[in-house]
Amino acid sequence: MNNSHSSKSHRSIFIGCLLLFVASLTNAQNPSQSADFLLPEFHKGRREALRELMPKNSVAVFFANPERNRANDVSYVYHPDPNFYYLTGHKQPNSMLLIFSERQKIADEKTDEIIFVRARNALAELYDGERIGEGDVSSMLALTTAFSSPDFRDFNIDFDAFDKVLFYDFFNDVRDTDEEGDLFDLITQFKTKVGLADQSDLTIEPKNNNLDLVSLDGYMRQLRGVKLPEEVSLMRKAVNISAIGQAEVMKAMRPGMSETEVQGMHEFIFKKYQSEYEGYPSIVGAGHNGCVLHYIDNYKAEIEDGELILMDLGAEYHGYTADVTRTIPVNGKFSPEQRQVYELVLKAQEAAMAICKAGVPFSKLTAATVQVVNDGLIELGLYKSDKLEDIVNPETGRNRYYPHGCCHHIGLDVHDLGTYDVLEENMIITIEPGIYIPENSPADPKWWDIPVRIEDDYLITSEGCELLSDLAPRDPDEIERLMAEPSPFHGFTLPDIDGQ
Repeated sequence: MNNSHSSKSHRSIFIGCLLLFVASLTNAQNPSQSADFLLPEFHKGRREALRELMPKNSVAVFFANPERNRANDVSYVYHPDPNFYYLTGHKQPNSMLLIFSERQKIADEKTDEIIFVRARNALAELYDGERIGEGDVSSMLALTTAFSSPDFRDFNIDFDAFDKVLFYDFFNDVRDTDEEGDLFDLITQFKTKVGLADQSDLTIEPKNNNLDLVSLDGYMRQLRGVKLPEEVSLMRKAVNISAIGQAEVMKAMRPGMSETEVQGMHEFIFKKYQSEYEGYPSIVGAGHNGCVLHYIDNYKAEIEDGELILMDLGAEYHGYTADVTRTIPVNGKFSPEQRQVYELVLKAQEAAMAICKAGVPFSKLTAATVQVVNDGLIELGLYKSDKLEDIVNPETGRNRYYPHGCCHHIGLDVHDLGTYDVLEENMIITIEPGIYIPENSPADPKWWDIPVRIEDDYLITSEGCELLSDLAPRDPDEIERLMAEPSPFHGFTLPDIDGQ
């Protein structure tokens, strides 16, 4: 891999010549990308919706996500900040957005929004790809006023004039790079402009007490928790891709595979459907590993005949992620104990589905699954009694075998922003009860290392909920039938490299 190093003060004739070449590449959106991305009008509408929630004489400030170092001079694949993308459609780093509740006079023009975008740099673009410069913003992002990020340093804006300056607290984990106007510069300069004496400590009393680090998250939860039709369409694709991945892997599953191989089959299918990313680190845990709720090592070299394998994966399609979990028998047949636990989890999920509709509190869905699980485990004999000490794990303070909630929003994040009081129409949520019985649990050893989670994605309607992930079977008999079918993966072999 090539590498390059540039200084903030570096300018050259060579850069200028390259800039003319690269500029010719950025006059339009990438013609090779699919046509179902969100349009600039969607993001413009979201800015308008936020503006309606903001108090008078206020400004909301958003920053792009930082670039993350993987090792040495290699970065992780960049992922935009969900709020920043939701409001702008901009997917590049080192950017900043200001949204005003009322129009302001900026540089002899009136505007209610300003974006600062990464400065053009022909040499950097030769290595890393084209940038959307300030001159491209109007046509590509439908934002009215744009400047290059280095311009913010000397930008004349009086934050003290606003009754509220709304922004998220900082994690102070942003690297200072050699690029002028990078995210580190933007944050540092913003802190200076709002009067924070110590650049790293927001507990310092500013010269004006108009800083609000709380309200903006509440506004964004109101907006992002209820999906618009364009978002529902993208979510359907993400969920369908994920569910098809589950179904195809069911057909391909055989004892002796590795967890990594199983993960790879899912993610190959994601990529086959042009899914850009996984929505979160893929969870593929066989046997005992499935009892670790967020197990992501996925490196068991040989999954064993007789084990269950828990597969929790979600494709991210154009920014929106699914979240689908299936638990299946590696050899294609549930043992009697595995089936009993599986059917109990399925019964719990269906109990929540039966009451899931707009107007129902989130808490009622969780309560419905907990009731079914606890009653069923008592009936199976996993609890010695229905006394609290038998149900609650004293080390964690949570339900011994069902230690998590059953529902969360999904969207631009796998645990998406949204309110958690009452379900509303066009929310998209998961229902995901689970039972996990690790080795050495206070239960008969015949139950040990049985992990079951069934997770599906639902669109909330006024009358009920629509199961979006039905392309992946949930019924245990249907799973066994599908696992008996042939798979295209069965004919895929690679040369042996051990003896080379």
